[in-house]
Amino acid sequence: MHFEIKLPLFEGPFDLLLFFIERDELNIYDIPIARITDDFLAYMHQLDAMNIEVASEFIVVAATLMKIKVKMLLPKPITAQNAEDPRNEIVNALLEYQKYQGVLEDWTALESLQLKKEPRGNIEADLKEVAKKYALELDLNRVDLYQLLKVYEKALDRYVEKNNKVVHTIIPYPYSVAGQKVYLRQRLANSLPVSFATLILENPHKISVIFNFLAILELLQLAEIEIQLEAGFNNFYIQAKKIAIHEEV
Repeated sequence: MHFEIKLPLFEGPFDLLLFFIERDELNIYDIPIARITDDFLAYMHQLDAMNIEVASEFIVVAATLMKIKVKMLLPKPITAQNAEDPRNEIVNALLEYQKYQGVLEDWTALESLQLKKEPRGNIEADLKEVAKKYALELDLNRVDLYQLLKVYEKALDRYVEKNNKVVHTIIPYPYSVAGQKVYLRQRLANSLPVSFATLILENPHKISVIFNFLAILELLQLAEIEIQLEAGFNNFYIQAKKIAIHEEV
């Protein structure tokens, strides 16, 4: 003869405890802890006999029940007559669990209602636009919360990098050696000496001073000007030579 035993599956240990309480019409505030503990352990032994793995939360609750059972069996000292009932620990947990169970149906109804609603039709287009804007690689066929967070992190990094990017500005200076040579020829056309310090005062810009000095060196090489050094001063004068000046084309 073949016997088939079927055990109801409970989502957690509190489901099992509430089942025993409702089955035996017990008062949740006055639980016969020894009876409930025996029923709970018997259920776990049946699971073990059927090679069904017992979840850790069932083991924790079983240990709690046995601890409470031991406290209830121990004689109470006279000074502890008004001590807190050791069953309160499990009773409070069951009451809290009942509260969550009470709203579970409402949550299930809300979930069903949300599932009936039409999903947004442009989510794929939005994700493509984000990926295009920030040059991100995004697999739209397998989008989950982790991937979205990674995309968000990359977008923030690119935004910070874009705002903190070093900008190098190139400023074209209106100077050239040839141009400064023409300027110096015109400046010396009256044959009066001009000090290099005067040229600096006229245009103290660093780039202008450099190009003026380079132009003076080239004019010296072309023998178009001559230099007069002043003793004791870090300065010199330039003067056009008494020869015909050939303008550069």
